[in-house]
Amino acid sequence: MANVLIFLGLFIVFIFSFLTLFFRSVFSAVRSIRVDNITFNPTDFKGNAIILVVSFILCILFAGYTQITATTPSIKSKKPAYSNSISELRKIELNGRNEWISIRGNDKSNPLLLFLAGGPGGSQMAAVRHTLSKLEAHFVIVNWDQPGSAKSYKAGKDITIQDYIDDGYELTRYLCKEFGQEKIYLLGESWGSALGIFLADKAPELYHCFIGTGQMVAFLETERLDYELAMEIAEEKNDTKKLKKLKENGPPPYYGKDVTWKSSEYLMYLSEYMMRNPNIPNSGYNTFRDLLSEEYGIIDKVNYFRGIISTFNHVYPQLYETDLRNNYTKLDIPIYFFTGRHDINAPTSLVEDYFESLIAPYKEIVWFEASGHSPWANETDRFIEELLRVAD
Repeated sequence: MANVLIFLGLFIVFIFSFLTLFFRSVFSAVRSIRVDNITFNPTDFKGNAIILVVSFILCILFAGYTQITATTPSIKSKKPAYSNSISELRKIELNGRNEWISIRGNDKSNPLLLFLAGGPGGSQMAAVRHTLSKLEAHFVIVNWDQPGSAKSYKAGKDITIQDYIDDGYELTRYLCKEFGQEKIYLLGESWGSALGIFLADKAPELYHCFIGTGQMVAFLETERLDYELAMEIAEEKNDTKKLKKLKENGPPPYYGKDVTWKSSEYLMYLSEYMMRNPNIPNSGYNTFRDLLSEEYGIIDKVNYFRGIISTFNHVYPQLYETDLRNNYTKLDIPIYFFTGRHDINAPTSLVEDYFESLIAPYKEIVWFEASGHSPWANETDRFIEELLRVAD
């Protein structure tokens, strides 16, 4: 929080100096034209120019400083102390791309749990630390900023779905080697739940099991169902403004530069609807807290939003043809779907449909009766209990 306030202070000084210099220059130039005995003298603005340049340099330097000093809070400083704990941010190279992970756990010898964030382009590095910190007593939790998201934003240039799969596979191999484990646990949320299925299919020998929450099944069908539901809700509420916008955009699929904005018209509408659902007492979202967390430097914070907007815009259309019921009906590891009963972003009917067609050594749907799209945030304590049961 302090870093953000300092940067904002410097940035305000820079903007104020720029505007002052601009308007003083314009005023002086106009005055010199109208009054014969007055000449325009740039040296009159030397003080403003110095402040402008210095504040700009300080903004750049301070933003760089926050990037270098970004960290994840120490576990060793907790009471009681954990001598074999690990809490670090680590930059690694995956298939030629520089990407970031956070690694947290009270005991480095505990099983590994890889969390796959939603999106594409989303970062939940800080959110998971804040919300699922109790799991650090049982696992080494690895949170991956995928290509095109927050700390790994630069790695998202021209990214494809296959790149995500290849990088996830390489990350898994890296973790197994680094921590001396043959297998890890895999947990994916929303888009990450589909990526988890892709990884389980590619390398089942590397995973104990997969837990999907906010499980995505058929992307284009999901988008069309979401659009239709948003229309129904808007009609019930007589929300003429939203109806007009949805009709202007038309139903998905969307392509081009406006994918994110058109999709958000109904996705955000449904998210807000779930937040007002009395059956979901805890919305679980605290974006402001997460964004201000130590894991993100100033540039990361900017890229946090760039990922949500531009990476989603680039990647999501690549997922329209994905339907897990067609190509991923046989998996060789246990599969669990931790599903919010009131999830309307990822229709539960599609999850049930996929579950019926899925062949796996073991499969189970765990229902969370007071949850929407994110049971890990809506019913955190029960989510942790069920995850520990699965891993037992």
